[in-house]
Amino acid sequence: MPERIPSKAEEDYLKAIHHLGGTERLVSPNEIASRLQVRSPSVTGMLRQLAEAGWITYEVGRGARLTLEGLREARRVVRRHRLVELFLHRVLGLDWSEVDAEAERLEHVISPLLERAIAEYLGEPLEDPHGHPIPTPEGEIAPRTLCPLVSLQEGERGIVREVRDDDPQRLRQWEKHGLKPGAQVKMVARHMLDDVFELEVNDRLVRVGSEGLAGVFAEKVAG
Repeated sequence: MPERIPSKAEEDYLKAIHHLGGTERLVSPNEIASRLQVRSPSVTGMLRQLAEAGWITYEVGRGARLTLEGLREARRVVRRHRLVELFLHRVLGLDWSEVDAEAERLEHVISPLLERAIAEYLGEPLEDPHGHPIPTPEGEIAPRTLCPLVSLQEGERGIVREVRDDDPQRLRQWEKHGLKPGAQVKMVARHMLDDVFELEVNDRLVRVGSEGLAGVFAEKVAG
């Protein structure tokens, strides 16, 4: 069992592996390098370091997967990040397109005491401004069954649950279209040759291409 606290760099790696699905599969060094925008050789060294600490299992040439303790550490960082995002948005009034970058800077300096205070002030919230679930203090996340919004077929309906949070321009565009968590959407038409999708978003017709919908995830609903 690891006894030390991970460094800022180690937390970044654990969170990246978690984001890339490292709770269920091996995540390749190239995926991690792309996510963190670092050189592949430096990834290899850090993965060895994380494995020695007991936070991941590492297979040379294949990739890394979080151990149970690594998952706990990763979700501690995810919890702080998403709580900070919500605090900045709900309390300080920052736009939802701005809070991810700010939370990246603050997530490593939030103490357990301040984390608890923020969570209590916000009423132990379940989601951040982008719809991503906030882990419980015990590191638990309720499972969800979501699909890319663009995969809805004509006539199908869904509720937007999550959107990618790492592209401010995209977030501002989605807000303009009403594509925020909780929005009710119906796929009206799919013009595949023209790459145009007609959506009814909260009773308003929106026309957008597949690239403009990439990163929006919905829960299908009947009717």
